[in-house]
Amino acid sequence: MRHFVKKAIQALPRLDSHQIKNLIDVLAEEVEDIELLETVLSSLPIGVIVAKPDHHIQFLNIPVRRMLPMKQDEWENRLPWEIILDRDISAFVKESLHDAGTIKPRDFTLETPSRDITLAIGVMPLVNEGRIQGDFIYVEDVTDKRAEEARLRRAESLASLTTMAAGVAHEIKNPLGSISIHLQLMQKLLNTEGETCREDMDEYLNIISEEVERLNAIVVDYLFAVRPMDTHPAMGSLNDLIHELITFVQYELMDGGVELREELSPDLPEIRIDEKLIKQALLNIVKNALAAMPGGGTLTISTVNKRDTVLLRISDTGVGIPEESIRKIFEPYFTTKDHGSGLGLTLVYKVIKEHGGEIQVNSRENLGTTFTLQFKVPQKEKKLLSWEGLKDEL
Repeated sequence: MRHFVKKAIQALPRLDSHQIKNLIDVLAEEVEDIELLETVLSSLPIGVIVAKPDHHIQFLNIPVRRMLPMKQDEWENRLPWEIILDRDISAFVKESLHDAGTIKPRDFTLETPSRDITLAIGVMPLVNEGRIQGDFIYVEDVTDKRAEEARLRRAESLASLTTMAAGVAHEIKNPLGSISIHLQLMQKLLNTEGETCREDMDEYLNIISEEVERLNAIVVDYLFAVRPMDTHPAMGSLNDLIHELITFVQYELMDGGVELREELSPDLPEIRIDEKLIKQALLNIVKNALAAMPGGGTLTISTVNKRDTVLLRISDTGVGIPEESIRKIFEPYFTTKDHGSGLGLTLVYKVIKEHGGEIQVNSRENLGTTFTLQFKVPQKEKKLLSWEGLKDEL
């Protein structure tokens, strides 16, 4: 098109009025086609940025302006990474453009007032007749897609565990009961038969007793992770529950050099919760936050009401979670700790799902982690559509 326009301009002095009119008609049709193309691109659910061969922006559609934090009125003929306000996304786009599309697409998580969103961003060259004519940057909101993928993985993992859970637990608990009984018999025997080997036997018995307790705790946690929960939800205040939790852990926070910040919304509506289970789930998250800040830090607990949803965020300034581990942290027996059953966050996930809620994690290494819990607010009354017509019209 540009080549055609250049030739037409050069030939203008030699054209008569009829030829000039035909040229204008052709150009008008091309302009209409361009406007139609821009309309189509702006109607897509995917954000699009088109750049020239020198990487300067030629076009961007409406969705990309809504998805990406960017300078809204200063994009024309600018470099993409100059107008994108998120540091990580800007660096990724710049690196991808300079490497001629060899960088694989990546997911980025952005915090918004209502929820955390996940964006898939990729860069591809625009090729025409074997030559690179520019760059094509696409941005897709994959929040629901990634959440569904994670849910399916967790469901598959839990399903495979459920089939063997009862048998494994039964096989483990029986010998544990037998060991416990024989330990009691041995202790009685030692008390009646003399002091010859009492010290050594006591040491061994204490070790065995500790192992029995540890194994029993593992079995209990395992069964809790795979069995259907017996929940007893009732209307309650999430803020009050958080105050109770803070009272319980405040001294542990002080000992760990952790500063606590409470940002609880005063107009939070009541929701249906099993206080015991929710408190245990929140305690697991707080314990993980403490473990992530061995040298101290800041723990922020906040609540907010967004229409029909209550959001609870627990943020720390700890070591963060590696990107490759984020999608696995709710899976049974996955742990990054030297000691731990790997069931703590599995229980958190299960408790929240039993309440019909959602849980999201946003983390950056050496910057901290945020858990966002979403709870639905029960509707007090059903809303009906109004109808102003006559009964006979129904």
